[in-house]
Parts: sequence; structure tokens; C-alpha cells
Amino acid sequence: MAESNFIDYVKVFCRSGKGGAGSTHLHREKFVPKGGPDGGDGGRGGHIYIKGNRNYWTLLHLKYARHIFAGDGESGGKNRSFGADGDDKTIEVPLGTVAYDADTHEFLCEITEHDQRLVLLKGGRGGQGNWHFRTATLQTPRFAQPGEPGIERSVVLELKILADVGLVGFPNAGKSTLLSVVSAAKPKIADYPFTTLEPNIGIVGYRDSKSFVMADIPGIIEGASEGKGLGLRFLRHIERNSALLFMVPSTSENVEADYEILLAELVKYNPELADKNRVLAVTKCDLTDDEQQRNIALTLPKNIPSVFISSVSGKGIDTLKDLLWDAINN
Repeated sequence: MAESNFIDYVKVFCRSGKGGAGSTHLHREKFVPKGGPDGGDGGRGGHIYIKGNRNYWTLLHLKYARHIFAGDGESGGKNRSFGADGDDKTIEVPLGTVAYDADTHEFLCEITEHDQRLVLLKGGRGGQGNWHFRTATLQTPRFAQPGEPGIERSVVLELKILADVGLVGFPNAGKSTLLSVVSAAKPKIADYPFTTLEPNIGIVGYRDSKSFVMADIPGIIEGASEGKGLGLRFLRHIERNSALLFMVPSTSENVEADYEILLAELVKYNPELADKNRVLAVTKCDLTDDEQQRNIALTLPKNIPSVFISSVSGKGIDTLKDLLWDAINN
């Protein structure tokens, strides 16, 4: 696959800071020959946070930041002075990022809001100084707690695009062309399959200065849920869409069968996708006549709204926007 600036998967090695050791200092002063313990506590190790930033659209800025280490806490000092806490590290990510443990695949957290900040790895606690261990029978303890070690973990960050409408269709179904017509996005368009190798996002203008976000996902083929083609890599981007627009060309031998194949692949990947609102667009209507379109209309599924469109002539585009707006806000 060609090198791209759209990075939706990175693996980083993270290590939180270890806690500082407690002090074993005994108080010494000119006229106090046998001062008691006054060792302070160690500082905590630095945390590693993950934070949402709406100004990021991909994980490109983390592509080469493969090691993220927080600072260690400092040791405690005399006169019950505490050690300084270690420096925290914050990983800023685009909205829609999910974090997993790279080794166990355990879900860690997800970021969906701007400035949302969660602790990814906690720093080790600082050890207590000897001042805490004085008793009536042990008035000069010469020991203190060591600091807790930090946590090491390989973390996988996956981006799932947050969009109102996701375009679903076979390769070369006209998804990129539609996005270029209804928004200012400039996806690559060509007359061959798998022209789109990465998701594209566009803002679609609607009536009364309203708008919604549309995401063009690389084409799905039969078997995509099992890893065939490019589908498995990008199917996760469909999970966050409010509504799905299925696109099947009018030149297809069986529009309804193609729609059922696309829907089946999504359900195999994630059964919850069956609950999303759906719209069916029969594309490339400039290549078929009215009689052919009437025959196709008789075979379309009755349980979802459908529309015949042509991105070249503009046929049905306004009707499509109305249907999508209703699907998003239903």
C-alpha cells in the first residue's frame, strides 16, 4: 500500500515513572544530639495520560513516537521534606481513538470528546520516610519504604472515524465521486477498483446552514469480514457512523443481491451495525435509462429508504441529502 499521511493504527511502548524512595534521615542539630527521625516521603512517579484533541484527524504525529516514558519521582529529604513528583506525559489523540493492551488485547479506554483526559498508566507511589515508622519502642527507625516501580505496557492506539454518515459499497461504486460532489473533499477518483486506499472525510452542506460529516471508506468485497481485500482494515471506521449509506451502481446485475452482500459483511464483522439507520443509493444512473431504473426499483428492499442518483448529472442528490438528514436525526 502506498505511503499515506492517514495513520489510524500505531503501537507505542509506554512506561510510567517509578516512585521516589522515602528518606531515612535522622534529625541533627547543634544542641539536639539525639534528634528523632525526620525523613520525608518520596514523590510519586509520573502518570501517562491520553487526551482527546479535536484538531487531530489521524495518528500521524505518533508514527515515530514509539517510546513514551514518564519521569521518576524524587526521593524524600530531611526535615520531612517530600520528593518532587515525576513529570507526567500526555498522549494527545484524535476523537474516536481506542486504546488496547498490545499483548492481551484488553480494552483500556476510548476517547470521544475534546479535552477528555484519562489515565493510561499510573505512576508508582512514593515510599514513606522513616518519620512514619517511629513508635514508643522504636524511636529512631533507620529504614524507610522504597518507591513503587512504574508500569510498562505496549499499547495499541486505533482510530475509528467519528462521522455522521459512512459510505458503504463495493470498489468503484462511485463513493469518492459522490463525496467530491457534495463536499469540498478532493478524494482520488479513477475508473478502476480500490482507487480509495484510505478513508476520506467531507462536510456536506444542508439547508439553513446545517451540515453533517460524511466518510468515504475504501471499498468492501465479499469476504471482507474474514480479512479479504482492504475491508477488514477499515471496517472499524463504520462502527462510529450515525447512519450508513449503501451505494450500488445501477449497472449491477442484481442491485438487491449486492446490497445484501454488503449488509451481511458488516453484520459478520459487528452484529451491532445491523441496528444503524441505513439508506440505499443506486448510483451511476446516467448510464441507465428510465425503463431500466423502473425495473430496478421493483427489486429494491422495502425496509430502507432508497433513491436513484447520479453524481455526474446531479440527479437525486438533494433527495439523498434529505434522506440522510432524516436518518442521522431519527
